Amino acid sequence: MAQARVRSGQRVRILLCAGAAWLATGVPALADGLALDGFEDAIHHWQMKRGEDYARHDPSDTRAIADNILLLQRAHGGWVQNRDPLQVMSPLEVAELMAEKGEAAGSFDNRNVFTQIEYLMGAFAETGDARYLDGAERGLAYLLANQFETCGGWPHTVPAASDYQSCLTVADEVLSGPLILLRRIAEAKPPFDSFDAEVRAKAADALARGEECLLRLQVRQGETLAGWAGQYDPETLAPMGGRSFELPGLVSQETVAIVKYLMSIKDPSPEVIESIQGAAGWLRTVQIDGMRLETVQLEAEAYYEYHNAKTDRRLTSDPEAPPLWARFYDLEDNSVVLANRDGVRVERYDQILPERRTGYSWYGNWAGSLLAKDYPKWQCRVLGVREDGGACP
Repeated sequence: MAQARVRSGQRVRILLCAGAAWLATGVPALADGLALDGFEDAIHHWQMKRGEDYARHDPSDTRAIADNILLLQRAHGGWVQNRDPLQVMSPLEVAELMAEKGEAAGSFDNRNVFTQIEYLMGAFAETGDARYLDGAERGLAYLLANQFETCGGWPHTVPAASDYQSCLTVADEVLSGPLILLRRIAEAKPPFDSFDAEVRAKAADALARGEECLLRLQVRQGETLAGWAGQYDPETLAPMGGRSFELPGLVSQETVAIVKYLMSIKDPSPEVIESIQGAAGWLRTVQIDGMRLETVQLEAEAYYEYHNAKTDRRLTSDPEAPPLWARFYDLEDNSVVLANRDGVRVERYDQILPERRTGYSWYGNWAGSLLAKDYPKWQCRVLGVREDGGACP
C-alpha cells in the first residue's frame, strides 16, 4: 500500500510538471481571435451546473484556446463532449487532463470533433504552429476511423455507454457537421488548404459516402420525402430513439441544418434537389402557427440533477406570434412527440415536468429564417424560379 501511494504521488508530480510545461508554452496572443460559435453548445452544457463564475481566456486569445483544445484531445485523436475550451486550467486540472489522455472515451455529440478540427486549422493558418496542424490531422483521422461502413454516418459516442450512443446519429449535427467539414477539406477551402492531397482525397471519399447515407436516411411518408430522424440503427437504418425522453421521431432542428448543408452544394444533383424540396415542404407542413413560447420567472431558483433553473416555459395562444416548430414529430402522422424521462409520451407541453421543460428545447423557431430567406434564394439560384411565385432578383 505504501509503495502504491508513493508511485501515485510520483505520478502526480510528473503530471504536474508536464502540466506546468504545457502552461508555459504560451506565445503572445493573437490580436484577432477565431470564431467560437461551434463551441456554444458544449460551453452551455459545461456551465449548466457549474455556472459562469470561473476564469476564462479572452476569446481573442487564439493560442491559449488552441492549446486548450490540444490539452483536451485524447491519444486516440478525439475529444469528449461538453468542455469549455476557454477555461483557464490550473496546474492540477492540466495534470488530470494529461492523466486522462489514454482513456478510450470520445464523442461526436453536441457538435464535437469537427468543431475542434476547424479551430485548430484556423489557429495553424494564423500562427504557423505545427502542433495545431498535427492535432487537426489526428482529429480528422479519428473522425474518418469512426465513420460507419454500412452507411457513412457517425455514432453518438465511442465506445457507447448506452444503446442510443451506438446509433447512427443525426441529432446535434453529428452527421451534418462532419459533412460540412469534409466538403471544405475536399475542396481545399481555407484554412483547410494546408492538408495535403492524400488527406483531401480521404476526406472526399468519406464525404461521398456520408452524402449518400444522408439521402438514404431521409424519411418518406408515403411517396413524399419528409425530414430526418434523430437516430438510426446503423445496420437496418430504422429510426431509433435517443435518451429516454427522446422518442423515435422526425427532428426539425437537425432537418434545418441538413437542408442548409445540402443547399450549400454548388451543383446539386437531381437527388439532392428533390431532398431539399421534400424537406422544405415537410417543414412547412409541420409549422405551428398562433402559439408563442414564453419564458416566465420563478420565485425561487430550482435545482435539478443536471441543471439549475430560474425560469420556466409555457405555450400560450397568440395569433401574432411567429411560427414555431416542435423538436420531434411522429414518423407517420407528424403529430408533436413529447415525453418525460420515464419515456411515456404525453399530449401537451404542460404535461412535461418542469425539469424537462427548463432543461430541454422542445420548441423553437428553427426553420423560420430558412423558409423565409434561405430557401427562396436557393430556388432562384438553382431553379431560376420560386415555388411561391415570388420574384427572383
